Formats: sequence, C-alpha cells, structure tokens
Amino acid sequence: MIKIPYEEIILKINEKTKMTTSEIEERVEKKLKQLSGLISREGAAHIVANELGVKIFEPLSGRLQIKNILTGMRDVETVGKVLQVYETREFMRNDSVSKVASMLIGDETSTIRAVLWGSQADNVANIGQGFIVKVVGAYVREKNGRKEIHLNDRSQLIINPKGETVNEVAVEIRKGSRKEIKELQENDDEVELLGTIVQVFDLRFYEICPRCGKRAKPSADLFECAEHGNVIPAYAYVLNAVLDDGTETIRCVFFRNQVERLLNLNQEQVMKFKSEPAEFEAVKNDLLGTIVKLNGRTNKNSMFNRLEFIAQQVDNNPNPEEELKRLQE
Repeated sequence: MIKIPYEEIILKINEKTKMTTSEIEERVEKKLKQLSGLISREGAAHIVANELGVKIFEPLSGRLQIKNILTGMRDVETVGKVLQVYETREFMRNDSVSKVASMLIGDETSTIRAVLWGSQADNVANIGQGFIVKVVGAYVREKNGRKEIHLNDRSQLIINPKGETVNEVAVEIRKGSRKEIKELQENDDEVELLGTIVQVFDLRFYEICPRCGKRAKPSADLFECAEHGNVIPAYAYVLNAVLDDGTETIRCVFFRNQVERLLNLNQEQVMKFKSEPAEFEAVKNDLLGTIVKLNGRTNKNSMFNRLEFIAQQVDNNPNPEEELKRLQE
C-alpha cells in the first residue's frame, strides 16, 4: 500500500484550494471527532481532500524525481547523485552469509537512502561520492519515518550512465541526530556521537572471499566461499574501542573503511599489523584521549546483552567552532 505522509496531504490540499494550513487542519480535527477516533489522522486528511475534490495521489510512471517517491511503490526508477556511501554489513540468512550496503543519493528535489541487498551490495565497491547512479526496479519501504529505496537481485543499478546528469542537490547530506550515549536506544539509526576514546582493543582480522568479499569459512581445502567454492582468502579487519562522552561509555565497532579512517592509515598499512601485531600497541596508545565524531547505528549484542555502536562515518577532527556553537545553542 502506497503511503503519503500527513504533511504532504495537507500541502497538496493547500496548493489546490489555497486554504490555510490551520483551516485544513481544523477540518481534519472535525472529521476525527465525527468518526470517534476510528480513523488515523492521515485517513481523515484523505477524506477531507476527497470532499474538497483534491486528488492526493496521481498515478506516476517512468522515471521519478526523488520527491515523488512514496512508501509502498514498486518498480521504481530514479537517477541521483551519490552523497555518501555507508559500510557494507554481513548477516546470516538461511545458514549462509549475505550482506547489505547502503548509500545516500539525491537530485534537485530531495534525497533518499538506497539499500542494496545480496549481490547488489557488491556495487558499492565501485561507487564513490559524486557518482551518478540510475536505479531501476526498486521498491520503497519506510524506516524510522524515512523513505528508503531497496534493490534486490531483480533490480538494476547503473553506475555513471551515459548522458545522465544531476544538478545541484536540493538537500545537503543528512547529518545524524546528535545524542548523548546515555540516550541511545536499541535500533537507533543515523545517530551522531561526540566523545573521547578511552580504550582500544586489538585489531581482529578475518578471511573473506577475494571475489565477492563475503566471509570465507575454513574447510578441508583451506577456505570456502558459499558462492565461489574453494578460495585463497583475502583479509578484512574490525576494531573495537570504548567511547566516553561524559554521560556514559559505549563500545564502538569499526569495520574495514572506518578502521582506516580512524587510524588514518591505508589498507596496506593496516594489513602490516596482521604479521606484526606488537606494532599496533603504539597506535592503540596514540588513540587514547582522541576526540572523535561518529555517525552510525546502535546494535544489541545478544551474547553480552549490551548496546554497541556501529560506526559508519568517522571524523577524527571535529570542528571546535561548530561544537562550541552547538553548546551555546
């Protein structure tokens, strides 16, 4: 079912009838009372629009501007500029490892998060900020009140398609909502933290398939990928650290790219610690006391029954003027 937010319904009524927002909402309130609360506010707004002869939803086909993408749509086609690429995550599905990646794209009208499942997630390795992407055959879901377009194996993602351009994006990159650690809750997403690193754990390396990047498991023939069979593995890495913001502490998890950003090292430099782990001690000590700004999401670690923060963006040099202005506000 296609869902249109209440605010958009009110705006459409306003555009078609020139009634003020307060006049429209007064009618909505009367309709709610008339129906004794047996209908949602959105439903009441739909009825008011119908009574006024306003068409809220007009069938759309072909390529859509991002502002016209609605929750519940299928076979969506759109073009956007990549504003941010987030970390790829692995998860278990039907006793096999799958993965999901996401990115924020925008056009002249709005921005939206694109979520790539399974083999589609491999595409992010070839995508960077500023790239143009064309999405074909996506479907739309809502998460935490925000629309997302999702791509599965039946969808298509075309990177830098010929002849496609996007002018200045209407909305800048969404910043995560700033929270204190004590305020964090399970499944918080797009959250921003500012704090000091007070503890750093050892780097952990794990085997992955060099072709698809999925986890490679030990087998009789060294290592095996669920998709590509026996492989000579490549390696990825994860780092845990404890962040303190004065309200509480939380364990933060950094994968691959975020490890490199946190340490300010490239992949080759990080991989040296695999054969020379003692060399990492100095790096750990240098990180202690570092103030960082992180964007990411919370995750419940069921084994230890605790919240953890999965870092998806790392800023090693938060702007002190911005932070001072935030405090003053």
